[in-house]
Amino acid sequence: MDQSSNAAMHLCHVNKLTIFINRTYTVIHSVALSFLLYYRASFFFRDTKTPILPSLIVFAAELVSSFEWLLSQAYRWRPVSRTVFPERLPEDDELPAVDVFICTADPDKEPPVEVMNTVISAMTLDYPPEKLHVYLSDDAGAAVTLNAMREAWTFAKWWIPFCKRYKIKCRSPKAYFSVAEDENEDDDLGGADFIKERQIVQEKYEVFTERVREYARHGDTGNGKHGDHSAVIEVIQESSSDHAFEENEAKNMPLLVYVSREKRPSHAHHFKAGALNVLLRVSGVISNSPFILGLDCDMYCNDPSSARQAMCFHLDPKLSPTLALVQFPQKFHNISKNDIYDSQLRELFSVLWQGLDGLQGPCLSGTGYYIKRLSLYGKFLKEDHEDLMELRQYAGPSSEFIKSLLGNHNPNMKMPRLAETQQLASCTYEDGTKWGGEAGFLYASVVEDYFTGFASLHCKGWNSVYCNPPRPQFLGSGTTNLNDALVQRTRWSSGLVDVAISRYCPLIYGLSKMSFLESMCYAWLAIYPICRFFSLWCFATIPQLCLIKGISLYPEVSSSYFWIFSLVFLLSVLRHLHEVLTTEASLQHWIYEQRIWMMKAVTSHLYGSLDAFMKKFGLREASFFPTNKVDDVEQLQRHIAGVFDFRTSALFLVPLASLVILNMASFCVGISRVIFQGELEKLFIQVFIPFYAVVVNYPIIEGMLIRKDSGRIPPSVTLLSATASIIFCVLGSIIFM
Repeated sequence: MDQSSNAAMHLCHVNKLTIFINRTYTVIHSVALSFLLYYRASFFFRDTKTPILPSLIVFAAELVSSFEWLLSQAYRWRPVSRTVFPERLPEDDELPAVDVFICTADPDKEPPVEVMNTVISAMTLDYPPEKLHVYLSDDAGAAVTLNAMREAWTFAKWWIPFCKRYKIKCRSPKAYFSVAEDENEDDDLGGADFIKERQIVQEKYEVFTERVREYARHGDTGNGKHGDHSAVIEVIQESSSDHAFEENEAKNMPLLVYVSREKRPSHAHHFKAGALNVLLRVSGVISNSPFILGLDCDMYCNDPSSARQAMCFHLDPKLSPTLALVQFPQKFHNISKNDIYDSQLRELFSVLWQGLDGLQGPCLSGTGYYIKRLSLYGKFLKEDHEDLMELRQYAGPSSEFIKSLLGNHNPNMKMPRLAETQQLASCTYEDGTKWGGEAGFLYASVVEDYFTGFASLHCKGWNSVYCNPPRPQFLGSGTTNLNDALVQRTRWSSGLVDVAISRYCPLIYGLSKMSFLESMCYAWLAIYPICRFFSLWCFATIPQLCLIKGISLYPEVSSSYFWIFSLVFLLSVLRHLHEVLTTEASLQHWIYEQRIWMMKAVTSHLYGSLDAFMKKFGLREASFFPTNKVDDVEQLQRHIAGVFDFRTSALFLVPLASLVILNMASFCVGISRVIFQGELEKLFIQVFIPFYAVVVNYPIIEGMLIRKDSGRIPPSVTLLSATASIIFCVLGSIIFM
């Protein structure tokens, strides 16, 4: 353990057995890969009848996948876990203030009731209310969202005292009331007073939700504005006509602020990063809290103690000077045990982030983080510059905001300077400044969290920690259908590759600015979409086309190198299986992950990488589409049953179906060659590859040939995919003659 003092607010646990297993595996796998690559390289110096082109392509795919594997081993070098002791924090009056940033962009895809549940849960955190300030950014500028905020404030006056009086753990009213009374973990309190008050609060919540839905049905959702509206900032306060609650209960409320920045078609708005930077400036002249909690609009607070847990790290005098953020994992409430789309992101938050925590810390992950405000202002302010002209060039012309940067600003939360906030939220405020380049969240990629964490935090000497307590601190809505899963991964892939092909490529930019292993981890995240789509497309087509032609690309069973290839495959599979099982997932989930990474590689990673290169060469502009948070009952039923819903674009379905058909055909041809020509020893590996691909991706076959429901693959797509497979085979026959 890194901390030995009994009064320590946190402990760091280093699992030496896991480290030993990881490093031993890395050594054995590296040796096996070396022999495999030697076998490939020596092919070009042997006299053989095998065509050189397919061997060269497969060799390139093996080199790329080996390089990706090597980078990924940095995550396994020193994984750690942490324990916190919030009871050892100082008294409430000594705790620092916290601003909460929540962003929403489209009330049609992000229902206002869900967003308001996140807002209310943040207002109900177990933290001194006078030190808690909640800001909602509404990029749609929708009246429905503003009205919903006012209704949320009214309901919160009932919900907050109820939660604190009875120590309710789940602070999202929807999540709390959706659980049956006899199943709710917070309902064992008993007592007639509790039951009576719970009923009253539930009735208030039902009124609240109905009023918000009424606004959504008949109000302005912002769709007609098309990114063209003025800035609106409103501090949500007590209505003069509302006397429903006792005064002493209503006064202990956190600050609640609605922010809709100005958007004009002629000005770039930089998506979520731009919205966050507006919140950073507006909050700077209202509350200016030293710490910020960032939340997605669907990620409600499932445990009220997250702020205190984060402060166990931020208030540690040994960590605090260089600690930028405390990252909690993203977990989801709507994912069934049949997580066929890997929406829980098991590997990321159960394996990779623990490995990063043992180095310089995890990446900024978009939501569920407590970040130090100072760390977002760049190196310029860290060096205590006080030249006002330079500060204006850096952070913009607002005098009040400059004062907040210098610590000379005295926030007035009861009567904030709204005219000043209008200027800070204008679309022209950032012109000629460093916002998005050196200050705030960075703009060069649509994955602003990854890029900001890399270039603006870790490369500037800041560290981070990963806190994964037994009870999820935040719960969100994960993707429950194939379309949303692939669209989301395409967007992420595009943003990551943006960084990989820019001057900020971690393999170049990061090497001199952070630890070597940390830069390897960032590099893996940036380039894995390219590596995976290239290698998997090669492995899913070249050996199969050669098998149809009877061309052997792999060593015979009698060759010693056959066991090298077998060892590499078995080590990879067993390593993945070991990680799945040790992170409390099932054998079935291992199959789900094997399948979905193949599906993502040939679709999302391909299109995301192409999108990034097209943006790089000016062939298209950056775009951002929020993931749909509206539940579809039919899709949810299929998700719960573990059945794929193939209602998505043909751009996704045709590559998936084409490759499965090609592998089915090549496997059939391979079996016939084994049976009728006795070529098992020669073609064993090439027969096994399509067999493995077909077995793992059986749901695609089922969707094409067996299912008759609306979620199947349409016959027209199956026909188009079969045609594409035939074209593949014809081209392969011509090229590999």
